Amino acid sequence: MDSDMPYVELQTLTNFSFLEGASHPEELAIAAAALGMPALGVADRNSLAGVVRAHVAAKQAGIRLVVGARLDLADGPGVLVYPRDRAAYGRLSQVITTGRRRAEKGECRLTRDDLADLGADQVAVVLPPDAPDPQFAHDLGEVRERLGGPVYLAASARYDGRAAERLAALAVLARQAGTPLVATNDVIAHGPQRKPLADVLTCIRLGTTIDAAGWQLAANAERHLKPPAEMARLFARHPDAVARTLDIAEACTFSLDELRYDYPREVADGEDPQAVLERLTWAGAAHRYGGAMPDRVTVQLRHELTLIQQLAYAPYFLTVHDIVRFARSRGILCQGRGSAANSAVCYVLGITAVDPSRADLLFERFVSPARNEPPDIDVYFEHERREEVIQYIYTKYGRDRAGL
Repeated sequence: MDSDMPYVELQTLTNFSFLEGASHPEELAIAAAALGMPALGVADRNSLAGVVRAHVAAKQAGIRLVVGARLDLADGPGVLVYPRDRAAYGRLSQVITTGRRRAEKGECRLTRDDLADLGADQVAVVLPPDAPDPQFAHDLGEVRERLGGPVYLAASARYDGRAAERLAALAVLARQAGTPLVATNDVIAHGPQRKPLADVLTCIRLGTTIDAAGWQLAANAERHLKPPAEMARLFARHPDAVARTLDIAEACTFSLDELRYDYPREVADGEDPQAVLERLTWAGAAHRYGGAMPDRVTVQLRHELTLIQQLAYAPYFLTVHDIVRFARSRGILCQGRGSAANSAVCYVLGITAVDPSRADLLFERFVSPARNEPPDIDVYFEHERREEVIQYIYTKYGRDRAGL
C-alpha cells in the first residue's frame, strides 16, 4: 500500500442534487484541496447545476474541477459521465435536456439508448448496486455497447462488514467484463459533521421523520471526502482502482473556462458582421442627425465601433437591432433602456432613444474590456404584443436555441 498514492474523488454530489447532497460546491472544493487532492469530480444527478460554483471554488482553492454528471437510467444502472472536451460537454448537456423534456418538472427520464448520443469523447463510470447480480452484469454489457469512450466500473467501501468481499466480487466482474475498476467514496458531504443534515434531507425526501426513518438512514457518516492515504488503505488490495482516479482526471481536460457564448450569425455567407454593423451605424447616424452630424458624435461612434470590433460583439448588436427592427415594422412599441443608453451606436441603430453625446454619458459603463463580460441590452416591449416578438424569436432561431 502506497500512502502517498494520489487520489481524486470522482463520485461527488453537491447540494444541487436536491435533498441528497449535504454540502455546497464551495465546501467540497475547499475540503478536497485541504486533503491534498489535485482535482475533484462533481457529478450531480441528471444535472450540471453545481459545476459552475464548483469550478469557481476549485480555481480559488488551487485544484482542478472534473466536470461531470450522474445519469440515472430508467432501464439500467447509474452512470457517471465526464466530458473530455467542449464538444463532449455540449452533447452531455443535450442528453440531460432531452431527459428533462420527457419527464415531469423536476424529473429526468433517460434510457440506455440515450447513452449512444454522448459520443466517444466521454469517460464513463458505471455504478453497481449494493449487491451486484447477473442482471447487473448483463446491464453493464448493454451500457458498454452504447458508450463509445472508455468505461470503468465504480467500487466503494460500504463499511458494512462485507467491504472486502464486495470489492473482490466487483474486481472479478470488472475483469470478466473488460471494464477497469475505479475507486470512489460515493460522496454526499465534505465532512462527517454533515451526517445530521444528510439524515434530515433523507427524511424530507422520503416523507418521514428522524424517529420513524430507521434503516432508511445511513448507518454511518462515511460518505464524505477522505484523504488519499485513507482511500489507499481501503483499497489496499486494489491499488490500480485508486491510481485510475488520477488517470481519469488527467484525461478529462475540459474546463468551463472554455465556454464562450456563440452569437447568432445575422449576416449572409461571405459578409463580415463588423462591416454590416458599421454600415448600419453610419446609415442610422445620417438618419438621426441629417447632414449636420456633430464632430463629437463621429468621434464617439468610431470609438465605440473600434471597441465592439476588439471584443467581437458585432453579432450581438446585430441580433438586438433585428429584433427591434421587427417590432417597429409591426408597430409594436419598444424601447431600449439601462446602460445601453450610454451607447451612441445603440442610439443611431434605433435601439435606444437617448442621445448620449448630449448628456455626456460614458460608453465604458456599458461595454469595457475591463469588465470582462458581454454587454446586456435591455429592451422593453409593450406587454399586449410582447408575445408576437417572442414568437418571432422562436421562429427565427428555433426553440432549441431560444428560451425564457
